[in-house]
Amino acid sequence: MANEVIEKGRRAKKASILMNMKTTDEKNKALAAISRQLQMDAENIIKANRLDLQQGADIGLSTAVLDRIMLNETRIQTMCEAIQLLARLPDPVGETLENIEKENGLQIVKKRVPLGVIGMIYEARPNVTIDAATLALKTGNAILLRGSSSAKHSNIALVASIHTALAQVNFPLDAVLLIEDTSRETAKSLFHLNEFLDVLIPRGGKDLIDTVVREASVPVLETGAGNCHIFIDDTAPFKIVCDIIQNAKTQRPSVCNAVESLVVHRQFLQQYGSEFFAFLRELSITIYGDEVVCELCEQAIPASETHYAEEFLALSLSIKTVDSVTQAIEHIQKYSTKHSEAIITMTQAHADLFLTMVDAAAVYHNASTRFTDGFEFGYGAEVGISTQKLHARGPMGLPALTSTKYYIYGNGQIRS
Repeated sequence: MANEVIEKGRRAKKASILMNMKTTDEKNKALAAISRQLQMDAENIIKANRLDLQQGADIGLSTAVLDRIMLNETRIQTMCEAIQLLARLPDPVGETLENIEKENGLQIVKKRVPLGVIGMIYEARPNVTIDAATLALKTGNAILLRGSSSAKHSNIALVASIHTALAQVNFPLDAVLLIEDTSRETAKSLFHLNEFLDVLIPRGGKDLIDTVVREASVPVLETGAGNCHIFIDDTAPFKIVCDIIQNAKTQRPSVCNAVESLVVHRQFLQQYGSEFFAFLRELSITIYGDEVVCELCEQAIPASETHYAEEFLALSLSIKTVDSVTQAIEHIQKYSTKHSEAIITMTQAHADLFLTMVDAAAVYHNASTRFTDGFEFGYGAEVGISTQKLHARGPMGLPALTSTKYYIYGNGQIRS
């Protein structure tokens, strides 16, 4: 119900004031307690997660979505390691960004401060509950979480562990609150909770993100879907291509930094076409291609505009043939979600042009798009991948969850 959103928003606002007073040492002790508690509660968390997985299977959720929901001992341990890394990272809160001495003796100091109360609305992945909560705590924020019905039991179990840990270190439990009602009404209430929320961050599919951006009156820190491309240039080494494509597509197809579309130079296909499509067939990848691709690969399905724009989140790829790096860039700019884009080439001039001209949060030369991740970038956890340009872009770690504040020190100055 909307009342739950308002009540918990009010509580989170009060908790955010208390969080302003927490020291770096206190925040790190809280993170350590959460990491320990998650390990202690792993069996109960997995039990709750199995209930979500069973309910998801019963209503016909796809394999990709079920993979996003799934928690096991390995994934919980990975979450704990990310929390431990987060505790070791520098605390951005209180960092001095500018120090100005005026002729009249005024000292103006610009410092990083917490955002206040962060609203987080997200789909499927229960690991986002931990990532978002721990990043918020490290930066002195309170957070109001609203996950999806598909991971409801997992999220409740995870937040229960967080509360147990926070109680051990004398932290306000209301610094991390979960909206347990996953109806559309609660989402709409969150969109307009301006009285209590300082920012709202959506994380999920394109429909969710577009809805939040379109309808919310609360300031939105936009994360984006990942229609990620890899351009295979004419000088791309075949083995490097195969290694990168296999990693970027098959390691975890259901995540936003997995490659969804290949743009391939015609000369590469002329040289390696039969071997390349045999390799893709071995990976059980469904191919949607243009006329050139369909001629070279019997199993390819003719690609439509929809296929080129789609974030499959599965073992599927759209493939477009081009005659130059310029054509590749044009195709990518048309369909990109501005998340992560890559070029495989041994021609440095082509790499430089691609990296400069492609408008995306992360651009790669001869590497997998799967590295666009807060943990891989050294940020510990991440709250999402921002595809906008204001305030934060790319994997959003600790600094992205802060704002700035000017502290002005004087001794009686007045403005004439």
